[in-house]
Amino acid sequence: MQSAASDLVRRLHYHARVMRRNPTASEYALWQRLRAKKLHGITFRRQQVVGRRIVDFLAPTLKLVVEVQGGYHALTASADAKRCAQLKRAGYTVVYVSASLVLEQPEVAVETVRVAVLKLLG
Repeated sequence: MQSAASDLVRRLHYHARVMRRNPTASEYALWQRLRAKKLHGITFRRQQVVGRRIVDFLAPTLKLVVEVQGGYHALTASADAKRCAQLKRAGYTVVYVSASLVLEQPEVAVETVRVAVLKLLG
């Protein structure tokens, strides 16, 4: 018999896979700039399960989470704050970039991530 926790993890991984196959325009645009170690040789993964959450982008070696904030996130601000606090308690650094910034000024969005990477690299 499957435990509730293992069922949740299985569902999260399935949902993350679906989300990777169907990114938003802003997630796709940012991914094109982060993938293949383009940012200081750091490996980023997209739509990754971290604990009981799915994060937009994860640099596992740095424990850096990058979240693209779009229209949906405006509706879930209190849940996002709780999620951010949980990630920080688990030792992750969380960086937010707005979807509109990614689409309109992608170089500024990438610079936001780059600053966080450099800070974590020391």
